[in-house]
Amino acid sequence: MSASSRLAAAVVGSVLGTSALSGCAVTLIEGTASPAPGAGGVVAVEEFPIIGAGDGEIDQLARNALADLNTYWAEQFPSVFGQDFTPLTGGYYSVDPNDIDPGQYPNGQIGCGEPPEAVTQNAFYCSPSGEYPNGDAIQYDRDFLAELASGYGRFIPALVMAHEFGHAVQGRVGYPVPASIVIETQADCFAGAWTAWVADGNAPHNSIRPAELDDVLRGYLLLRDPVGTGVGEAEAHGSYFDRVSAFQEGFDDGPTACRDQFTADRPFTQRGFSDADLLTGGDAPYGQTVGTFAPQGLSEFWTSVFDQLGETFQPPQLEPFDRRAPTCGGQAPDTDLVYCAADGAVGFDEDELTQPLYEAEEGGDYAVLTAISIPYALAARDQLGLSTDDQAAVRSAVCLTGAFTAFVLNGSSQVLSISPGDVDESVSFLLEYSDDPEAFAEADMTGFQLVDVFRSGVFQGPAACDVGV
Repeated sequence: MSASSRLAAAVVGSVLGTSALSGCAVTLIEGTASPAPGAGGVVAVEEFPIIGAGDGEIDQLARNALADLNTYWAEQFPSVFGQDFTPLTGGYYSVDPNDIDPGQYPNGQIGCGEPPEAVTQNAFYCSPSGEYPNGDAIQYDRDFLAELASGYGRFIPALVMAHEFGHAVQGRVGYPVPASIVIETQADCFAGAWTAWVADGNAPHNSIRPAELDDVLRGYLLLRDPVGTGVGEAEAHGSYFDRVSAFQEGFDDGPTACRDQFTADRPFTQRGFSDADLLTGGDAPYGQTVGTFAPQGLSEFWTSVFDQLGETFQPPQLEPFDRRAPTCGGQAPDTDLVYCAADGAVGFDEDELTQPLYEAEEGGDYAVLTAISIPYALAARDQLGLSTDDQAAVRSAVCLTGAFTAFVLNGSSQVLSISPGDVDESVSFLLEYSDDPEAFAEADMTGFQLVDVFRSGVFQGPAACDVGV
């Protein structure tokens, strides 16, 4: 172990296979289903034909989404790209790989002249070319979409359609750069822009409730690249954070941001494993994480922030506890993460929070650092004379945790270095604990909102976090 920690998640069984331009195939993990969104209407089969579609719910969800995507992009194209939107000429294809009837498809083929089984456990857009008369088409495995919906809510099939439609947009205006990861995350951004339009109540056939946005982000865990995939690999789609961040950028800032922000110099957290990562498995030991890297790394970051403000930072004492927090100002806090202003101390419940978080499948050492960083940021805010016990304080602390992460990512830390999968752990922690009052007592924010605030800190630094920088 070097002076820098190697903070990384273990590789998980997530597979992502694509054509050169698009598509996703994954191994499913367990999740929590959300209720169906209350769509405003149903698109009739004859109004929007999908070749090979049956009369089941998944094909109807896909049809509703594709109809609304055509409406959205017909509206947006002139202002965003200065031209009218041209509908897809190759059509749409639904395939059940368990029951394929080649006679349902023109010449027994789906888009780009491929056999129907080519879309098994996948969905992809096929760009047009003279060689393939069925190009400019979207095709999907409806059994695959059903599995996604059963685990992560009924908006997930619509999300997949929106991502693939994003590739159709690129096919009309040009791909941003040759790099696969930029192409794929721009499509995620386009999907986010459409989802915001749906969330605002503009879609005739789709709707989504705020709580369901958390399930959308959880679904992206299925669609990330395997941890350790290099950013320059031919079919790279992005880490969990990269894909969620792109989606939220479109959701927040609209399609113009998607058009402008996905360039060759866009930063990504995805990276391949180093030799040291492979030797150690990436994770620092739990005791070293909480006993050395948390106090030293957080103190280093906050000293740099206070230097910018012309102030002197006094590192708070870290106090791990088991189930019962130390008395603070004559009272016993009943939360797992504690900032005690009376003692200037930061506490964390090892038995209920940080040890289980370290051992969780989507947890690890950086998830633990993310959790501890939040009350630590409250301690820093207290030293600056700012609030520590309201929603604004929690929002700021989560943002500052993102800024701390950027500090490490950018190589500014002499104590810590981030390895593949670490920032994904932050996303998982914020999503899974957002509704836990013992972790986020004053937040009153959804996981989607917490991740969005964290993302702001990663990309904009402390200046985004309301501490006067």
